[in-house]
Amino acid sequence: MKARTFLLLMVMILIAIFAALNWHAFMAPTTLSLGVADVQAPLGLVMLGMLAFLTALFLVFVVYLQTSVLLETRRHAREQQANRKLADQAEASRFTELRTFLDGELKRQASQDAESKAALLARMDLLERDLRTSVEQAGNTLAAYICEMEDRLEKARPFG
Repeated sequence: MKARTFLLLMVMILIAIFAALNWHAFMAPTTLSLGVADVQAPLGLVMLGMLAFLTALFLVFVVYLQTSVLLETRRHAREQQANRKLADQAEASRFTELRTFLDGELKRQASQDAESKAALLARMDLLERDLRTSVEQAGNTLAAYICEMEDRLEKARPFG
């Protein structure tokens, strides 16, 4: 039980005990002025009735406040849920846009890689052909030198 509720309950109990202990004084008739007329009634009972009326009025006010706060909280929760849904949709659209952008960039990068690879392979083929030609020419030159040396050796050697 909350402290405020406990305190309120204790005050109500103390008022009830006070009224029970002084019931004969509460019921003593007194002349009361209503402004336009005078009435003979027990002042304590009238005051106790007013206290009960104000307590009931206070309870109605508290129930009204709690109901309005509850309704306001529900309305805020619905608005928050709607805003969360909008934010999720916006986030999803951003992710879709990002995915589309990344797909486009990856395709562009893949095409650039393919072009670079094709250019590199063409260049390597050209270099390979040049290297083969150079090796073949060097082989031919070497063979020609060897043949020339053999011819010189055969000419320089006497027959026999």
